[in-house]
Amino acid sequence: MNPFDIMKNLAGLKDQLAKAQNELGELRATGSSGGNMVKVTINGKFEMVDIELDPICVDNRDVPMLQDLIVAASHDATAKMQETIKQQLGPLVSSMNIPGFSQ
Repeated sequence: MNPFDIMKNLAGLKDQLAKAQNELGELRATGSSGGNMVKVTINGKFEMVDIELDPICVDNRDVPMLQDLIVAASHDATAKMQETIKQQLGPLVSSMNIPGFSQ
């Protein structure tokens, strides 16, 4: 294989990665728990961008339950985002062997 072709392909891959990184900030996934009493929305960089609490679950006598629901909703949102990234970035991500994104 010609070394110049390899370099040309690497430049294209770099551009694709930069574009994908920009797009990740725009992706959103919402996870929920407790029958949708708690909803957490994250972006493609796995940063929490929103949290929604049903007033019924805000009981200061049971804060540990609310904490568990928030953690569960966050895990659900993360799993959904990983699936979204797999679908949108498919071959690019799988060729990079990123943990949690193998096909």
